[in-house]
Amino acid sequence: MNRTTVLLLGGIFAAAALRAEGPAATTASEPTPGFQADYVAEVDGAGKKLVELAEAMPADKYSWRPAPGVRSVGEVYVHVAVANSLIPGFIGAKPMEGVARDSEKTVTDKAKIVSLLQESIRHAREVAMQVSDADLNRKVKTFGGREMTERQVLLLLLGHLHEHLGQSIAYARMNGVAPPWSRSE
Repeated sequence: MNRTTVLLLGGIFAAAALRAEGPAATTASEPTPGFQADYVAEVDGAGKKLVELAEAMPADKYSWRPAPGVRSVGEVYVHVAVANSLIPGFIGAKPMEGVARDSEKTVTDKAKIVSLLQESIRHAREVAMQVSDADLNRKVKTFGGREMTERQVLLLLLGHLHEHLGQSIAYARMNGVAPPWSRSE
């Protein structure tokens, strides 16, 4: 890991440790009505599509990229998993084990990528289930010291998920793969 990555991750972990009231240690089975339920429904929907698309892409296409210097198919999926693991650190959530910022360059096996993506979707879902309505308005420091509410951090994560779902749809179609949910019966 380079020095910047170590410092960024150290800052995330330090902020989590210093936080007076972190997310609850237990995970509820169902989201509470309101923002939490809406967020979880969106993560579930976008996450399901992303995983279905990752499963539908042939393994030999995981190294395909539309141009030099642009993330490959597999790198996009791992990038999403890394974000789903690390961004919740801003609101005090622990990152997933075995996920590092450089994972998109080191994890290349399709089965491992799909598994990591699935686990990260569950993580993004569970993080929201641990945030109370009162905590949604709590201000936290994020990238470069930028202040955001915990709600904004969750929306950032959700927006990121949708952004890369769209990118993955384009990658799939460019490789002759129709999104599974769009095929007519």
